[in-house]
Amino acid sequence: MQDYDFDLQSIQAVRDLARKGKIAANQLAHYDEEQIDRILRNMVKVAEENAQVLASMAVEETGFGKVCDKVYKNHIASALLYEEIRDKKTIGVIDADEKNQVISIAEPVGLLMGIVPSTNPTSTVIYKAMIALKARNAIVFSPHPAAAKCTGMAIQLMNQAAVEAGAPENVIQGITLSSMAATNELMHAPEVAMIIATGGPGMVKAAYSSGKPALGVGAGNSPAYIERTANVHDAVRRILASKTFDYGTICASEQSIICETCNRDAVMAEFRAQGGYFMTEEECKKVCALLFRNGHSMSPKFVGHSPQSIAQAAGITIPEGTRVLIGEQHGVGDAWPLSYEKLTT
Repeated sequence: MQDYDFDLQSIQAVRDLARKGKIAANQLAHYDEEQIDRILRNMVKVAEENAQVLASMAVEETGFGKVCDKVYKNHIASALLYEEIRDKKTIGVIDADEKNQVISIAEPVGLLMGIVPSTNPTSTVIYKAMIALKARNAIVFSPHPAAAKCTGMAIQLMNQAAVEAGAPENVIQGITLSSMAATNELMHAPEVAMIIATGGPGMVKAAYSSGKPALGVGAGNSPAYIERTANVHDAVRRILASKTFDYGTICASEQSIICETCNRDAVMAEFRAQGGYFMTEEECKKVCALLFRNGHSMSPKFVGHSPQSIAQAAGITIPEGTRVLIGEQHGVGDAWPLSYEKLTT
């Protein structure tokens, strides 16, 4: 009965958020470029001032990743993003194609829903809030339950910064009574015009199935191919920089390495030289038993962990200075678990 009551409360709270967000969206639709830019600049300022605090909160709450890398993620999602979008025209006539006699006019969508993953719980809020307001849209976030505290703080800071610079009240909001019922209710709320979903395959599929326009970013499983003419040293350096950033929590980071017979030895030697540890078949089995559940679903317990943490839990010994664990696979699919996505090192 208590769960049922909580679900009802969370659904009602979401309906209130959607109504307030729609009012804010309607007001923001009349802002001009100067007003929007002033709001964005203040959001960047507040995001930069709190980048360290938010990063520390995220690592403490979720156990995923590295504080220093999450600080940089927050910087990318605020200051660097602003530099990219600052001069983009998002109001009125944005293009006139005289040849085809087509004029493009930018209009806000209205109220957006933003789904936030536990792997990037604060930078995703900053990023989505900024692109929403740049196009004169309000946004309501659905935080991941495992990162509700840090995500809630990011939402609060971004809303305060926006309102302080002249945005309408409640222009950036978030669900505080988290439940599947609340998220589902928000997806189908009549006030929500569009969904921006970042998360697992199930959440992204639900967004696409909501009947509303949706942009989804879900699981990734990117292979890197080191071709015979490649500079092996540089290729390995870049792959490791990507894979070790925030302990592998970015789904776009490389997940597998494919090389050719003729450069195999050079590639393996370079990975060893730069901190890669090639596990034995037995060590691979031990690590896979930790990393995956139900075959190849990634266990949250080891998302965004250091190789030392994984090795210790698996009971294997690795050299000092190891940056990634590598396991040779002789195929792809269920028989080769490491051929699937691994949000870790």
